[in-house]
Amino acid sequence: MRASGRAGVEVAVRESATLGEGPTWDPAAGRLIWVDILGSRVHTYDPASGRRTVLATEQHVGAAKPRKDGGLVVNLRDGVGSYAPDGAFAWLHREPVPGRRGNDAAVAPDGALWAGSMAYDETPGGGNLIRLAPDGTATEVLDDVTVSNGTGWSPDGSLMYYVDTTTGRIDVFDVLDVLDVLDDVDAVGGRGEQVGGRRELATVESGAGYPDGLTVDADGCVWVALWDGAALRRYTPSGKLDRVVPLPVRRPTACAFGGPDLTDLYVSTASVGLNSPSPLEGSLLVIPGAGQGLAQAAFG
Repeated sequence: MRASGRAGVEVAVRESATLGEGPTWDPAAGRLIWVDILGSRVHTYDPASGRRTVLATEQHVGAAKPRKDGGLVVNLRDGVGSYAPDGAFAWLHREPVPGRRGNDAAVAPDGALWAGSMAYDETPGGGNLIRLAPDGTATEVLDDVTVSNGTGWSPDGSLMYYVDTTTGRIDVFDVLDVLDVLDDVDAVGGRGEQVGGRRELATVESGAGYPDGLTVDADGCVWVALWDGAALRRYTPSGKLDRVVPLPVRRPTACAFGGPDLTDLYVSTASVGLNSPSPLEGSLLVIPGAGQGLAQAAFG
């Protein structure tokens, strides 16, 4: 395992987000997108020009991802919606559940959105994970989730990595097996531990923090942010821990490669629940030249 000091960690955007989450590089616009979930804000940042924008949403927003035809797809409290390039909003899948909100989400190589949810009070099993196909068809994949978080795919698209934070694990699924099950909608319900050959890739040991958002690099390694762990970790495809990057914040939430060559690793952070947050809690951090990322698909 290789450890890295904090010398390479920089502040990309100084912000005071309550629950910053879900950094995503938008190659078409040359910008980074991330959200403040509890602040109901979608932020964008162009590292070339320094230009920033902020979009206020009417509900708590767990994730925002670029759409193939422009605009954004967003995982909100009551379901998944979209913003057209002109700002017009429309629901794509609305399924309000009292006490539940959308959380992290990711776009698969085939353009489908995998969107997770959780109960506000983190009731065990209070959330789920759905797949929203480009044609708008929504299918529940996991129905017994507590805090649905990071989702990502191997470079060849054959494996999907997933975090339900309270388990302390990063799990891996066989994508073809998952899609086969989804072809039979009646077979999905109640199969939270069996879908797609779900198995453990790695477990974060007690006291080191909780796995949150993740991204996969060009080597097929999984980078995961450790909530209450003040660090990022990189695991090999075999589950071996081979790099730890300490961070100057206690609650990093997610990470993603960005920049024109996808070599800069951006990290969202949170200040929620901290009695004496540091000045950087809630800011967007960046680690220049951290590795080589993968191009991410847009929704649709």
